Amino acid sequence: MKAALARAVLMAGVLTAASLGAVSANAAPAPDGPKTRIVGGELAKTADAPWAIALNNSGSPSPSGQYCGSTLVAANKIVTAAHCATEAASTYTAIQGRDKLTDTGGKTSKITSIWADPEYGKSPGHDVAVMTLATPFEGVPTLALETSTAADTAGAASVVYGWGATEGTGPADTFQKVAAPVLGDAYCSDVYASQNYSAAGEICAGYKEGGKDSCQGDSGGPLVLNGRLFGVVSWGIGCADAGNPGVYAEVATYAAALQAQIDS
Repeated sequence: MKAALARAVLMAGVLTAASLGAVSANAAPAPDGPKTRIVGGELAKTADAPWAIALNNSGSPSPSGQYCGSTLVAANKIVTAAHCATEAASTYTAIQGRDKLTDTGGKTSKITSIWADPEYGKSPGHDVAVMTLATPFEGVPTLALETSTAADTAGAASVVYGWGATEGTGPADTFQKVAAPVLGDAYCSDVYASQNYSAAGEICAGYKEGGKDSCQGDSGGPLVLNGRLFGVVSWGIGCADAGNPGVYAEVATYAAALQAQIDS
């Protein structure tokens, strides 16, 4: 069985856990190597989703610097995945309003500080982080946090956004979106039993038959439901494989801790 893999682009020189065997169920999932971008989705416009923020890193092997995604939740704060937040703050650049990362334009900001959930890697779930922008993205619409865990019901029509891997289904480094309906905790608790899927802190979304999914490079990006930040791209086994849907940090579970950091 393949190891559960976090969906960040692999930093140069880092050995993936996939080459070492299965990841410990309670350990932070290891990053997979870069592939191409969101699988089975469609081109999107950042003008229609201005709160979707690309998170580049100077250590990324991608020529564009593409590393993870994130979401603008205040003019000076972005929410991303904890596994995207392990490098020095000075190595990150947040980019707003750029559909193709190899182009120029849009707004950019360095990161001044990072808070990552201290429980990440110690227990299942908790794959959330908040970064503070050096240059606030003033005037850019933000996305509110989902605060109700009842939103995580099977069939809920959520959508995931990102610049990550497409496995040949779309152009590289280009903003895309794909519908990722909620499959429900019972399904993922069964198929990911050996990976310690956290029904209390994670969302299982996608398609049982595969074909559409978030992928490497989409980590930390937004899963959106009813105009709110519903989930954060976290991990999966492969990308868009049948029986292996994407797993997202459930924002409502961590909303109080996230809001405290947003307000700080």
